[in-house]
Amino acid sequence: MEIRALVVDDSGIMRKMVMRTLIESKLAIFNFTEAKDGLDALQKYDPQATDIIFADWNMPNLCGLDMVKAIRSTEAQGRHVPIVMITTEGTMGKVEEALNDGGVDCYIVKPFTVDIVVQKLEPLLARMAEEQKKPSGFFGKLAAKLN
Repeated sequence: MEIRALVVDDSGIMRKMVMRTLIESKLAIFNFTEAKDGLDALQKYDPQATDIIFADWNMPNLCGLDMVKAIRSTEAQGRHVPIVMITTEGTMGKVEEALNDGGVDCYIVKPFTVDIVVQKLEPLLARMAEEQKKPSGFFGKLAAKLN
């Protein structure tokens, strides 16, 4: 499976670590777009050209959670792009806030390993693969109703 990923972190080193870990995970073939903060990510984000987003929480200009909320507020008519929060914010309260209030699909606490990333992402990527198999558009929805 080929995945177009937007990687958002104010640290260039951390963006490279996330991308390297994803490549080493061998879960998919990843094509990356990088963003240095939430505002940069919103400018680069295209729901039709982005399959998944990996975002830090603590960033200047626009934090990751506010970026997620901005993206989720525009999805009413569009497709749901999975968002993975990769952050040092590891308290249960922050995890719950991101997953329940923010609309994050998956949460990974830094520091992470390839094994942790694989464990966390396998179910999400399996759901993404299933979604890709579903018919889309008017005729796809019509066919789904008829079946």
